[in-house]
Amino acid sequence: MSELTLRAVPITRERFAPYGDVIYASSDSRNAMNDARFEHFSRLADIDVDTESGGVPSISIARCKAPMTLPYRFDLVERHPLGSQAFVPLSRFSFFVVVAPPGESVEREDLRAFVTNGKQGVNYHKGVWHMPMIAFEEGQEFLIVDRGGNGENCEEHTFGDPVVLLAE
Repeated sequence: MSELTLRAVPITRERFAPYGDVIYASSDSRNAMNDARFEHFSRLADIDVDTESGGVPSISIARCKAPMTLPYRFDLVERHPLGSQAFVPLSRFSFFVVVAPPGESVEREDLRAFVTNGKQGVNYHKGVWHMPMIAFEEGQEFLIVDRGGNGENCEEHTFGDPVVLLAE
């Protein structure tokens, strides 16, 4: 085998639907709140947590300490079989998302790459294979909503040959 090159395309709800939700404030999810002093953008993603195995919804923050550059080479993907996992940037910046459909195994050819517009977050559905999070500047922060608690909720797969991520 040899390197596989992925070119990231702009993320949209329709393109990303097989893998999860795109999280952003859109007019189709807008409602008035607090005597119309606020716009409330509701149900942007459903958090799916397996509570029978001792899981609980969890909110955390991750801060980038080691920025990456493109082209980015990787050979590892992961999935979370017991819960969905959401990443929302806490400031405005674009980030890249590489995903493959849920399943017991994953092939490099199943991977798809997306790039956000700087105001979007993502919520991976339970079991979706994805590249570990990367950022391009030190200090960039993500709000994370996922499953905490008991049980093993992270499975990794290493490809024999690397994948190269490029911008569109």
